[in-house]
Amino acid sequence: MGRIVSLAPSATSIVCALGGADRLVGVTAHCEVEAVPRVGGWLNPDIETIDDLDPDLLVTNDPLQADLRDTLRDRGYTVAHEEPATLADVLETFRTLGESIGRPERGARLEARARDHVQQINEATPDGEDRSVVYCEEWGDPPMAAGNWVPDAVRVAGGRYPFVEPGERSREIDGQTIQNAAPDHAIVHHCGTTESSTQPLAERGWDLDAQLHAIDDSLLNQPSPRLLDGIGTLADRLHGIDVSGSFPP
Repeated sequence: MGRIVSLAPSATSIVCALGGADRLVGVTAHCEVEAVPRVGGWLNPDIETIDDLDPDLLVTNDPLQADLRDTLRDRGYTVAHEEPATLADVLETFRTLGESIGRPERGARLEARARDHVQQINEATPDGEDRSVVYCEEWGDPPMAAGNWVPDAVRVAGGRYPFVEPGERSREIDGQTIQNAAPDHAIVHHCGTTESSTQPLAERGWDLDAQLHAIDDSLLNQPSPRLLDGIGTLADRLHGIDVSGSFPP
C-alpha cells in the first residue's frame, strides 16, 4: 500500500514501528512525526485536505472513529479500521495493520516481540498478595478511572486494578470508591496533556495513603508500541523493576 494518511496517533506510531514512516503523506495534529502534512483532529479531519493528499489508504484506530471510517469509505477511500479494547487487541493490531499496509512479515514480528516483552515483564513482577492496588486516572474533571487496556497493563506490571474491568471503557469515579479500595499507587496520565501532574489529585482532599505518580499520557492512553513502554514504566514505579530500553528495540 502506497500513500498513507493516519488519522490516529496510535496508528501513526504503529506505522512508524513497522518501517512505514516514508509512506505517510498526512497525519493528525496530535501525531508525533515531523515534516508530514497535518489534516486536523482525529475525530474531525479536514476532508478536503485528505482529498488533496490523494492517499491509497487511511487508517483509523478507535471505536469513536467508526462514523468517520464510514464517511471516508462512502467517499471511495480504502480505510483500515481497528477498535482495540484490551491489551491483547492492541498487540494484534501490530500484525493486522502490518497486513493492511503491505508489510505482513514486519507486523507479525512486531506482534511476537511485543508478546515476548509483555511476558518478560509479567514474569519479573510479583504475584498474589504482593501485588499493589493501583488507581490510574485518565481524566481529571470529572475524575475518570482508566479502562480499556489499562487494567491489563497494570496486571502485567504486577498490580491489582479493582476499578474497571479489562476491555471496558474508562468511567467516571468518585473519591469514596477510590478511598475504599485503598490504592498503594495513584497514576495520573490525563489524556491530551503535554505534561501530567499529580496536583489535581493532591488538591481534591481525598484521604489516600498512596504514592502519587504523573506520567506521559501516551504511555497508557495510546494503543501502540508506546503502551509497552508504559507497562515497563508501571513496573518500575510499582516495584522498582527496570525493563531497560524502549519498545520496540
